[in-house]
Amino acid sequence: MHSIEERFADRLAEIEGYLDFLEGLDNAIKSGTIGSSTTDILAVSVTQQRMLYSSVYLQLYNLVEATITNCLEAVSKAALSSASWMPGDLTTELRKEWVKFMTKSNAETGPEKRLQQAIALCDHMVAALPVPGFDIEKGGGGNWDDQQIKKIVDRLGLKLNLSKDTFEGVRRVIKDDLGAMELIVSLRNKLAHGSLSFVECGQDDTAADLRNLSNRVAAYMREVVAAFVAYLSAHEYLRPERRPVVLGKI
Repeated sequence: MHSIEERFADRLAEIEGYLDFLEGLDNAIKSGTIGSSTTDILAVSVTQQRMLYSSVYLQLYNLVEATITNCLEAVSKAALSSASWMPGDLTTELRKEWVKFMTKSNAETGPEKRLQQAIALCDHMVAALPVPGFDIEKGGGGNWDDQQIKKIVDRLGLKLNLSKDTFEGVRRVIKDDLGAMELIVSLRNKLAHGSLSFVECGQDDTAADLRNLSNRVAAYMREVVAAFVAYLSAHEYLRPERRPVVLGKI
């Protein structure tokens, strides 16, 4: 199992454990084991229950952004796995990311700073040096839904062929005319910016609803991770003629 698959599985297990807790809490309240009134010895109020529900949206968004970050870091590290890879060995898409990093093209800098960065890039090329450490600009800005993820994989030249069930599951409207990924982004941002309280966020949810949402997000992200693993395993960050020959595929 690739490290990005392991990290994804670990974070998802945390969320699934929390959902197990919420479902157990629901069952305990329904059976009377735990009360919902402040007069009960052991009680969870409706307000508290809604707050517990709403945190699932934060956990799911955390899973998504952390996974994308790990995937991009894995691509950067793969490009450095051999000290001999030259800029020209990288695919056009990844070479663009390297140039953007070297020139800080998206940063607000003055003419003198831009000149220094351009000279540094020229010196690197003239000296025929291998690709140094670099980061792929993530972007997203706290809005990592399936459309933003599609943009980043297209930027890298990565093939993301979702299964029919996964695509339909993540795009199917859940509420507020939003699909699963769009919904967690929307509610996460409203919670983060204070335009929605935790109680308001969780007021229409049940543990079963949140489990269904989590399953859709997990199915989608699992296929995204698989696409990155395939990309890395096949050295698709390199031009075809520079990719190492894999035994058995000659």
